[in-house]
Amino acid sequence: MSGLAFPQLKDMASAYARKAVQLDRAGQYEEAMTYYKRAIEVMEKVIRLYPESGVSQIYAEMIKMYRKRLKALESKLLASSVSSGDSEEKTGSEQVGTADDPFFKEIVLEQKPNITFDDIADLEHAKRAIREAIIYPVKRPDLFPLGWPRGILLFGPPGCGKTMIAAAVANEVDGIFIYADASNIMSKWLGEAEKNVAKLFKFARAKSTEGKPVIIFIDEIDALLGRFSSEVGGEARVRNQFLKEMDGLQDKDSKYHVYVIGATNKPWLLDDGFIRRFNKRIYIPLPNEEARLEMLKIYTKSLKLDPSVDLVELAKRTEGYSGSDIKDLVIEAHNRVVREYFEAQRGEGEPRPITMDDFLQVLKERKPSVDKLMLTRIESWAKDHGA
Repeated sequence: MSGLAFPQLKDMASAYARKAVQLDRAGQYEEAMTYYKRAIEVMEKVIRLYPESGVSQIYAEMIKMYRKRLKALESKLLASSVSSGDSEEKTGSEQVGTADDPFFKEIVLEQKPNITFDDIADLEHAKRAIREAIIYPVKRPDLFPLGWPRGILLFGPPGCGKTMIAAAVANEVDGIFIYADASNIMSKWLGEAEKNVAKLFKFARAKSTEGKPVIIFIDEIDALLGRFSSEVGGEARVRNQFLKEMDGLQDKDSKYHVYVIGATNKPWLLDDGFIRRFNKRIYIPLPNEEARLEMLKIYTKSLKLDPSVDLVELAKRTEGYSGSDIKDLVIEAHNRVVREYFEAQRGEGEPRPITMDDFLQVLKERKPSVDKLMLTRIESWAKDHGA
């Protein structure tokens, strides 16, 4: 697992979390605990390796939630070993809660991610769309008599900044940031998921009336709101409830500043009804050469580089690389220097500067993480559905 790139680690964490949810919902609690623990392990690794990424702080909150769920399952198994009676019913009733329940504290990030638009290289079209859809209406709602977009879909290859953009929005407006994905929604909202979806939006509208814009960010929204042949009734009810709630947000006479931002690598899995309700559908592509150069400058600014390093040349050679791929490239080049320093058993002094050869050697070994067929499919979808 140590050699995996950021998108692969993120996909692995999501896969483990989804598996945990499935087992949890099926009542296979011991197996579910195993996968919750694996999800936590991968998320902790992401936090260690990519502390400045958009998901690190979000993962920290999710880890807290999963650990609470693990404790709850441990208590459930302990209770069932003593008595198999009303413990199941009690746990189900505790899931319902109220707007003041700890449930909301687990999905509402008290400390907003420390990311702004200035930290995101390029993607000016996405930043402009976000400003028009959220920031301007929040500042001057009187200038939007016909209403404003409440649903924004960010789609594109993994590792290109979708999560970072959503996290930065919370810092651009003085608002409340709610993070959700298929795993934490379905694991926490066991049994009566659609009722809790309604509660979430009711909570968001209530906070909005107090003068706070609310951003509901749903990562990997296709896993929650896509249509699958193997789905059961619970998934369909959750999807229908989301449709109903999003319809309520679209009313032009509504003054609520509640926004749903969805992120996906597979937009074609989304139900047509949801595609229509996302007024803004923003393609987040792989970085172009100019953006790659800016990223290389950002990631190397705190490192000691040899004069031989040509960032312009590296930007040209990294065509097809995602933003997270480029960060991995810089990290691995630096690791080569650190590894060499310790293997030489030097007790003092400093490691040598990173050379152009270090970068070129890493480029030979580290290829782009984004599949070309996936990229072609995303670009085709963007032409047909982009807005």
